[in-house]
Amino acid sequence: MSLTKDNVAAYLPEMARQQPDAVAIYFPTSRTETVDGARRRRYDELTYRDLDRQSDEIAAGLLASGFAKGDRAALMVRPSPELFTLTFGLFKAGIVPVMIDPGLGRAGLKSCLERAAPSAFIGIPVAHAARKVLGWGRGSVTRLVTVGRRWFWGGLTLEAVQEAGARVLAQGPGLEVAGAEDVAAILFTSGSTGPPKGVVYSHRSFVAQVESIRELFGIEPGEVDLPTFPLFALFDPALGMTTVLPKMDASKPAAVDPDEVLGPIERFGVTTLFGSPALLRTVGVEGARRATALPGLRRVIAAGAPLPGETMQLWHGMLSEEAALLPSYGATECLPISCIDSHSILRETWPQTVDGYGVCVGSVVPTLRAEILALTDEPIASWSDDLRAEPGVVGEIAVRGPMVTEEYFADAGNTERAKIRSSDGIWHRMGDLGWRDEQGRLWFCGRKSQRVGAGEETLFTVACEKVFDAVEGVRRTAVVGPQRKGRVEPTLCVELENASRWGDVLPKLREIRDGGARGHARVDLIERFLQHSSFPVDVRHNAKIGREELTVWAERVGSSR
Repeated sequence: MSLTKDNVAAYLPEMARQQPDAVAIYFPTSRTETVDGARRRRYDELTYRDLDRQSDEIAAGLLASGFAKGDRAALMVRPSPELFTLTFGLFKAGIVPVMIDPGLGRAGLKSCLERAAPSAFIGIPVAHAARKVLGWGRGSVTRLVTVGRRWFWGGLTLEAVQEAGARVLAQGPGLEVAGAEDVAAILFTSGSTGPPKGVVYSHRSFVAQVESIRELFGIEPGEVDLPTFPLFALFDPALGMTTVLPKMDASKPAAVDPDEVLGPIERFGVTTLFGSPALLRTVGVEGARRATALPGLRRVIAAGAPLPGETMQLWHGMLSEEAALLPSYGATECLPISCIDSHSILRETWPQTVDGYGVCVGSVVPTLRAEILALTDEPIASWSDDLRAEPGVVGEIAVRGPMVTEEYFADAGNTERAKIRSSDGIWHRMGDLGWRDEQGRLWFCGRKSQRVGAGEETLFTVACEKVFDAVEGVRRTAVVGPQRKGRVEPTLCVELENASRWGDVLPKLREIRDGGARGHARVDLIERFLQHSSFPVDVRHNAKIGREELTVWAERVGSSR
């Protein structure tokens, strides 16, 4: 199959040519084996040659079975070799995978599928059973592919698709493939601050992401990655990395068994680990307890939410001096945007973070331009320089460049609110608040939709919270604005560390509040402090706090003044 460099799938045959026998994927099984008298989990493997061949077969088999370039196909497959072969097969065929977090729940999944209106549904048996019972895609889906045994719902099995594709490829016909501006995929956001939105990716934006990730993190072919977020794993074959899939529930990263991360890192010589702050905290605590050393790990990439200083310290105790711990900043609509290493944070920027200036997310990648817009909730039709906020003032972060996606699928309203047209391309409004320092680094102060208005003043969530998070005994805090007696009452919800007592912590929180504003944090405006047992978090990273849910909760409970 001939692919142009404009199609993101073109990376795979090139890597298969360069390293055909290298392992592309190690995947865990339910079986164990004995090595040197010890029992350990057994992993199977798939080479680059086989990954390329199987994805070719899938592409040819789907097109031979009635699928067409541009069709949308809901893809509901667990992290597995089939997820990789199917995704690259769809890319090669020009069929658009629609990817939705299973953790969104039944109603969320149904809503996303109704909006995406896929004509095909590709999934494991349990996904097909749910589709049948719950009516997912009932108005649009006409073609079915089952990854596994086909039961009572009809359609094809993945095995049958591959067999058909192998027959087609044996005859040697050429296949039309997607180009740079063609739609490559529709990826739904996590819905952590509103209904999930379907982000439309072109092949051009995917290719730009691959190249930016390679350059930003210095990744080389032959490295080994342990990605704990399934979608991020799909970059590995394009980067020439070996993927080690961890045994875990991807929708519950905070509940990961640390052995399923630490064990494979040592066993397979993992050089890169990608994880959310919640997962890194869970693994870091256990690693520190065991005094674990991970000398072969070159980089740990964190994403999804700001990485707490305590978690950085835990990982510094396990990594070599040459290794990098890299909190990164980005979004489904554009990634990566910026990055900063943890040593720079702890040495240079963390004192400002705990003094109310927000979290430094580093320098913007070279291929992007970033600006801070004067704060407004209104749509902005076209770009002009007078949209920019004054230097040092908190506003909305906006970015433009080759990785920026241009629209949400069949969602003109959200597209209008998030995109700004200019003669040089599309600007994406991040919906994040921040500012830029004299070195040009971005600082994140919280989500725009979650800011709390108190009369003429505004509380920026993350900027305020990090001041209180530094209090001993506090695990994390959340600023919310419940309506009480007809007015907004700025409230700090507090989740304690396990052994902490509210009676010891509360006076320290009040002391900070009474000390007055700090940096960009109007901590002096906090009126209530409420203890909460366990914050609601997003399904994707288990790290973004559900402040909307906490606001409703705070409106129901009594105050503690």
